[in-house]
Amino acid sequence: MFDIGVTKLAIVGGIALIVIGPEKLPGLARTFGTMLGRARRYVADVKEEVNRSMDLDELRKAQASLQDAAQAVQSSIDQSTAAIEHSIAEATAQDAASEPVPYYSFYRPVKKRWRAKIGATPNWYKARNGVRTRALSGAARVARFRPPKAL
Repeated sequence: MFDIGVTKLAIVGGIALIVIGPEKLPGLARTFGTMLGRARRYVADVKEEVNRSMDLDELRKAQASLQDAAQAVQSSIDQSTAAIEHSIAEATAQDAASEPVPYYSFYRPVKKRWRAKIGATPNWYKARNGVRTRALSGAARVARFRPPKAL
């Protein structure tokens, strides 16, 4: 756009030195540099805002496509559950037509064996290695380990 070379910059700098003067030229150059920096930051912010809006539009398009896919999956799940419910209803209708099953035939007593703790080690292994499988009371332990009486 602008064809500015080193020679043209030298000419403009020389004219500025003559017109403005050597005392005010450094301050003017500093002001010109800050203005140029602000302009660059403003252009960068505008570019970033444009890129952000483009990314936002792409994200909205992706969100819309994902929502369409989710609705398609939901409708297929609804159709399959309806088919399963229909088949279950048919099966129960056929079972209802057959001989009724008494309610007590499904009863199964709950085994409460909380006292019998079943370990992972088999009892034959415990017996071979001398592992205690039953707890002894204090009196039984004393009687077991009491030395035999001398006759």
